[in-house]
Amino acid sequence: RLDELLYAGKVNGELSGTLPFSVTRGLLGRGQERYNIYCTPCHDHVGNGQGMIVQRGLRPPPSFHIDRLRMAPVGHFFDVITNGYGAMANYAVEVAPADRWAIAAYIRALQLSQHAAVAELPEADRRHLQGPNP
Repeated sequence: RLDELLYAGKVNGELSGTLPFSVTRGLLGRGQERYNIYCTPCHDHVGNGQGMIVQRGLRPPPSFHIDRLRMAPVGHFFDVITNGYGAMANYAVEVAPADRWAIAAYIRALQLSQHAAVAELPEADRRHLQGPNP
């Protein structure tokens, strides 16, 4: 079953809601590096779908920040990178399975970065957002 998760992004035939390994700083760093290479031309650095090819007139991909994609299981992103979707070609040959998972984890981090509630932030960051005391 680990092979089905690792190589297909599925558990018992369904898209997985979990990664096949723990999320670490190293994994997210690798995901960011691979995302910047393979994904930003279309999806841009924040995941809004306004990358350089869109600026050159090609059809934009959906933003990773729409509800449908924020609610999608993480296996969805692995599956799309592996098999393509709509106008997106597959990247199964270009991106190794472990790197596809790293990108999927990084996409989740991008989603969180744009939708974090202030109450979920560390105290120091909340103070910084509030600015200096008058």
